[in-house]
Amino acid sequence: MREGGPRVSQPDMEEPHRRALHRQQDLRGLPFPLGDWTEPAERLEELYRWAEESALGTVEWYLASRVWKRRGARALRMGAALFATAGAALVLVDFKWAYAALLLAAVCVGLDRCFGLTSGWMRDVAAAQAVQRRLEALRFDWSSESVREVLGPAEGTAAEASERCLTVLRRFSEDISELVRTETADWMVDFRAGSGPLRTQSVVPWPSPRPDGGTVSRFPLGQAGRPNMPRQRPPEGPRAS
Repeated sequence: MREGGPRVSQPDMEEPHRRALHRQQDLRGLPFPLGDWTEPAERLEELYRWAEESALGTVEWYLASRVWKRRGARALRMGAALFATAGAALVLVDFKWAYAALLLAAVCVGLDRCFGLTSGWMRDVAAAQAVQRRLEALRFDWSSESVREVLGPAEGTAAEASERCLTVLRRFSEDISELVRTETADWMVDFRAGSGPLRTQSVVPWPSPRPDGGTVSRFPLGQAGRPNMPRQRPPEGPRAS
């Protein structure tokens, strides 16, 4: 390793206090570590641990969120399948019970779509896998920087090496934040899908003022191309003498 350069290493992932940080109820970021840059190697390692802990906490949050959604989605889908099968079998026996069973099957499907259980389950799994892929890429990038410092040719200064490491961490944090933001935006669109038309109809745009500052006439103007002409009296016949 070049003397005076930053020393980057792969931190241990099995520390108890780090695992305790992952058990959080809400998806919120960890506080940014503030330290002394007189020891750049220790500082970079601390920042790497912070980025890795944040990513692991995000993965665990999505994996924990998918559990109850998966159970609810499977229960509703199983109920819909059972009620639909029962309704199809009861058509020839009792039409009323068949209609009730088919109605319950439709209710199960509607509840699944209303609460977004299946779609939320799929989004949580996709988000967790995406974060894991980015975390694996970060580990390989960090390892390549470590190999460059230990075995690679001496190129650049210690400040440039530190800047490369910070760029890797910053790009990773931005990717994770953008991924969470996109998933949250998709959830908001899915959640507001049912109330969108009602909200659009209830909102009335405020009339904008006239550019010339004039007042609006009380009576509407006539249609274009058809001017309002004064009504004329019909010609009177000759008076009887």
